[in-house]
Amino acid sequence: MSTLVILGTQWGDEGKGKIVDLLTSRADVVVRFQGGANAGHTLKVAGEQIIVHLIPSGILYPGITNIIANGVVMDPAVILEEKNELRSRGHFLQDSQLLISEKAQVIMPYHKLIDLGREELLGSSKIGTTGRGIGPAYEDKAARIGIRAGDLLRPDWLRKRIAAALDEKNFLIEKRFNKPPLKLDQVVDEYLNFGAQLSSHITETTSLIYSKISSGSNVLFEGAQGTLLDIDHGTYPFVTSSNVVAGNACCGSGVGPSSIEKVWGVVKAYTTRVGQGGFPTELDNELGEELRSKGYEYGATTGRPRRCGWLDMVVVNHSVRLNGLTGIALTKMDVLTGISPIRIATSYELDGKITDRIPSNIEDLGRVIPHYREVKGWSEPLDECRSFDDLPKNARDFVETVEHLSGTPVTLVSIGPGREQSILRKPPF
Repeated sequence: MSTLVILGTQWGDEGKGKIVDLLTSRADVVVRFQGGANAGHTLKVAGEQIIVHLIPSGILYPGITNIIANGVVMDPAVILEEKNELRSRGHFLQDSQLLISEKAQVIMPYHKLIDLGREELLGSSKIGTTGRGIGPAYEDKAARIGIRAGDLLRPDWLRKRIAAALDEKNFLIEKRFNKPPLKLDQVVDEYLNFGAQLSSHITETTSLIYSKISSGSNVLFEGAQGTLLDIDHGTYPFVTSSNVVAGNACCGSGVGPSSIEKVWGVVKAYTTRVGQGGFPTELDNELGEELRSKGYEYGATTGRPRRCGWLDMVVVNHSVRLNGLTGIALTKMDVLTGISPIRIATSYELDGKITDRIPSNIEDLGRVIPHYREVKGWSEPLDECRSFDDLPKNARDFVETVEHLSGTPVTLVSIGPGREQSILRKPPF
């Protein structure tokens, strides 16, 4: 058995796509276990930039099986759009490269209308969702009225399910959001067409994942967003609608906890977040703008500028505890080049008391005062370094400081967007 979970440790956008793409060369199967098209993973291969939202990052390797598992809420239109785009660029040439769990929930047009309508009504108090229908789709899953991928292949059953859903959804759309109602026949026809186009991909995946693990295949589980956006353990209510933490790799793909061998958390060398919510180490100044510019910190899904700040080890250690991290993939070290000193938050002060925990109340998080440790920066470029010893001494000291403060080995260091700009210190499998 050789399994590895890759997930984000901050507020997402840590560079998970690159890490998964890099490690996929050593994997046999890549499993996406939660989230939806609100995630965007940016991959850069041989100078070519590719952004995927739903299709797992391992799709660029022809011999790898990629699975959209049951914990995902999938938008058929997005999958088909990504499939066509990838094929036009010489990737994803075989349908067998992608499997979709028949139990994965489907994003419906009413989910998007409700998502956008709620945000409009909330005004300045909005959550800051992507408007992709993710939250409403997870709500329907919990309410047991959702549409699943397998339903797209059963015309009579699909019509019955959509008709029942529209009884409620059209009332909201008309009366609450003042939008025209959706027409049953139009929605059914559109989604039966999606089903026909995706029929070669939709299947039962749980037993396949189990058999791959049992046979000794290398299986990589890919999460979306970051731990601080977890519905239970994140900065609620400014969170996503699913469980992001490592435990959901089991629920979201259908494997037992004993099947998980390693968990690597992706840590950006500084901190970013998109949308609303507390951000103790935020740099709302020229330095924050420099990080945004050098790191090209704009959302892969929405294009929104990301808020930027210093590395926050209170946040990272929250993720270490929740996910049981066995390793850290430290990304975007190159963006810190030329900045000195570099500050790392090690604790918070709240109402005169020092804490190393994240307050559960979002208003308290907005009042904390971060306490910092300073380390020396470096001016030497990192992009040509190919081993840990190639890094400047102060860059090596920064990595070792992260290891010391987290109690977790840094197993991989990323010093640029390209595959070759990576220093793998420990084998993933």
